[in-house]
Amino acid sequence: MKQSFVFSGSGGQGIMSAGITLAQAAIDMGKHATYLPEYGPEQRGGSAKCTVVISDEPIVSPLPRLCDNLIVMNELAYKKFKDDVKDGGVLLVNSCRISDPDRRDGLSVISAPVDDIALEVGNDKAANVILIGILIGATDIVSEEAFKLSLQEKFKNKKPGILEMNLNALAKGIELGRHHRK
Repeated sequence: MKQSFVFSGSGGQGIMSAGITLAQAAIDMGKHATYLPEYGPEQRGGSAKCTVVISDEPIVSPLPRLCDNLIVMNELAYKKFKDDVKDGGVLLVNSCRISDPDRRDGLSVISAPVDDIALEVGNDKAANVILIGILIGATDIVSEEAFKLSLQEKFKNKKPGILEMNLNALAKGIELGRHHRK
């Protein structure tokens, strides 16, 4: 199975981190994965987008014409990329920043207040991990265990408590995602 993911939002929202951590988890599971970041000219607050392709077979092109899964963190990214998800795909939106997502036929829309949930778990920067948790819970693209290992590697040199907070964010996201299984 081959799945493509586009993560989009603004610099500082963890878009690139989400994409590379998902790709790493897929590789750790023995899958093939590509990660292609795209940055706006600004350092923080500008546009941020990355494309991840995960497959059981070698990947010929890291850039799909339309993606299977579009994950958007804010309204600007939503407006810019909403037409880039194919029919039958998943649109995952942060409902704290996107008020009225597209409900077109053939599109599974998952809308969750990830900013609010991130604050509940202790840090607004955990919103990207919550989104990946929702994605994992809804699609099983990577295992929960593989993504936990990827998080452990990413946060091994961070302050105490950061890993636990992110694992809690992941668990909350997975729980939400299971309610939206394809």
